[in-house]
Amino acid sequence: MTDATQSPAPGILDDIDPDLGERLSRREVLFASAKRFGPAATIPVLLAGCAAVKTVVTPLPQQVKDVLNFALTLEYLEDEYYRTALAQPNLIPAQWRPTFEQISAHETAHVAALVAALDVDAIAKPQFDFTAGGRFGDVFSNFNTFAALSQAFEDTGVRAYKGQAPNLMLDPNSLTTALQIHSVEARHAAQVRLVRGVLPWISGSSRTGLPAAAQAVYAGEGQTVQLGIDNARFVGAADASEAYDEPLSKQQVLDIAGLFLA
Repeated sequence: MTDATQSPAPGILDDIDPDLGERLSRREVLFASAKRFGPAATIPVLLAGCAAVKTVVTPLPQQVKDVLNFALTLEYLEDEYYRTALAQPNLIPAQWRPTFEQISAHETAHVAALVAALDVDAIAKPQFDFTAGGRFGDVFSNFNTFAALSQAFEDTGVRAYKGQAPNLMLDPNSLTTALQIHSVEARHAAQVRLVRGVLPWISGSSRTGLPAAAQAVYAGEGQTVQLGIDNARFVGAADASEAYDEPLSKQQVLDIAGLFLA
């Protein structure tokens, strides 16, 4: 397995707005609440320093709610994963702790945004088993195992959001938020990969140093054909596969995440 205790990697997360979490949980979430609840939501908006907002309640289509709850399940998983890891003494080397603290803050903001958008339709947080029934028994005592699973979770999230984007087109606001989260998850994935000492993007199957149980995360990533054109003819198979990220279906994601549901 790749040694994940090497010198610090470039800060891919550094140019993400440092107030991202606050903006999601205070501004976008409050406005989402105002949209759902109408005039009754103006009080928390005012408390946040915003003008009163009066909007007509617009129920989310069931298809959109299903996708947002699907995304919320993944965000619950990631949020709990990083919270648990950061609470473990001596798990994360000092040079990497700020990186994972920042990722954790982003995941918490993602959960808050999705819960606010779904309101009473938001699913409850499930119970997780991050050892996956013993497959990763040292996940919170071995940094290499922790970092490898972190990469797998982040790469899964990127591909999952991409796979569900078409199903959010019924609600442009939800689609916009999902794409914003998708872009941040992609930076998480790249940063964690650099922490592990591997390429910051997926190349072919890109399974370097990952245990067998995480292999499904990269199914189909060696694809080189886009719009019916095999790009390998122009730049080679490796570069062609790296130039495009492939979506995962909902069932593929559930099969991956299901390993970690208690």
